Amino acid sequence: MPSQAVLEEFIALVESGAHDTAIERFYAEDASMQENLATPPRRGRANLVAHERAVLARVQSVESECVRPVFVAGDRVVIRWIFRFVFKDGSKRNMDELAYQRWDGDKVAEERFYYDPAQMKAS
Repeated sequence: MPSQAVLEEFIALVESGAHDTAIERFYAEDASMQENLATPPRRGRANLVAHERAVLARVQSVESECVRPVFVAGDRVVIRWIFRFVFKDGSKRNMDELAYQRWDGDKVAEERFYYDPAQMKAS
């Protein structure tokens, strides 16, 4: 179970736009992430960081907002995120997602994202 201080540090880092650094600092070495159950999970912190950096390389900017409250029950955490992407071609996309996490102490061990893929259409 993450401490409240660690959870707040994690959220602040993501909200600052340092998504890759948040993964480096707060995810277990063998952590996994999965999108909407549609794909197999990505595994391993180094792989998760590389994937996040590839996503960030495609955008001009991203604003990240944690919509509170954050739900914590034992080692499970649910965070609602709003992401506002501006891509290098000028297109914009907003994404509203739930991140369902299992923490092992102060590290994320598993994370699954739930969102409507239709949100990723350019606006």
